[in-house]
Amino acid sequence: MRAYEVQRTDSEYDGVVQSERSEPNPDADEALVRIHACSLNYRDLAIANADLVYPGAEPPVIPLSDGAGEVVEVGDDVERISAGTRVATPFAPDWIEGAGTPEKLARTTGGSTDGALAEYVTFPAESLAVLPDYLSYEEGATLSCAGLTAWRAFVEDGNLHAGETVLALGTGGVSTFALQFAAMHGVRTVVTSSSDEKLEAARELGANETINYESTPEWGEVVQERIGGADHVVEVGGPGTLEQSLEAAAVGGHVHLIGVLAGQQGRVDPGPIMHKSLDVEGVMGVGSRAMFDRMTDAMAVEEMHPVIDRVVDFDDVREAYRHVDRGEHRGKVVISVE
Repeated sequence: MRAYEVQRTDSEYDGVVQSERSEPNPDADEALVRIHACSLNYRDLAIANADLVYPGAEPPVIPLSDGAGEVVEVGDDVERISAGTRVATPFAPDWIEGAGTPEKLARTTGGSTDGALAEYVTFPAESLAVLPDYLSYEEGATLSCAGLTAWRAFVEDGNLHAGETVLALGTGGVSTFALQFAAMHGVRTVVTSSSDEKLEAARELGANETINYESTPEWGEVVQERIGGADHVVEVGGPGTLEQSLEAAAVGGHVHLIGVLAGQQGRVDPGPIMHKSLDVEGVMGVGSRAMFDRMTDAMAVEEMHPVIDRVVDFDDVREAYRHVDRGEHRGKVVISVE
């Protein structure tokens, strides 16, 4: 079968190499999945890029946590799913339900264990989430990391409810899902970006307020002026944006630390955390399969469709990495495995 491997880290992603591997066979508790589509996350860039750092990833490894496909064979002990079931691959294959623990998070797909960027993959059958019928494979391939991260941060951990306010930084995968889930819950939203074109697209998707952070570098104050502070902040920048996010947060608000797109170095004044009684929480491990099931149940009620920036061919994977690295995308970049 065809597969990709991160054989070495390289800032131009030349270490992401197409290779030939033997088609795997499922163990008694596993399912063999024919992958139809995958999608990229910032984490995948960090695993493949020598200039970034992602703990626990050791080349060579088949990359990508996010994939969707059809079960073609199951092991002898599997009863929950069968051949023909449409599924999404797991981020943490040992985290089925309950709270995350070191044991449940010890393995991560596409990082410490082989991922989804191959024609066939095997996973513990219990870890595979069943896709709603209305979603395409391309849409289903966007959910395992970015979609579930946003869902867990807001709904599972943050108890998001109507009447609250959300600030989403940027228009990448997690932030776009956050905007969609916020709209689903009747929440007022603010989106930041350096691109007026992307801000217009965010308004079309339901954003109530938009701010260009290049022309308005003190955007935290503007969020306070416009909506009185955000009850939830999707913080994907890291130290480079955290100071403004703390400024933008409402008293008693939640700041969900999800990414470090603006770099990992910097100093942050902890004063606003204390003065506003903010809940600043890191979102690691993404979420369990049970959380995934609740997310897709909610999506199916509204028939919510993930936002796909583009679908690229299997032979163009490295250019897909570079496109995401340049920050040119809105929503998710998907790879067709056909």
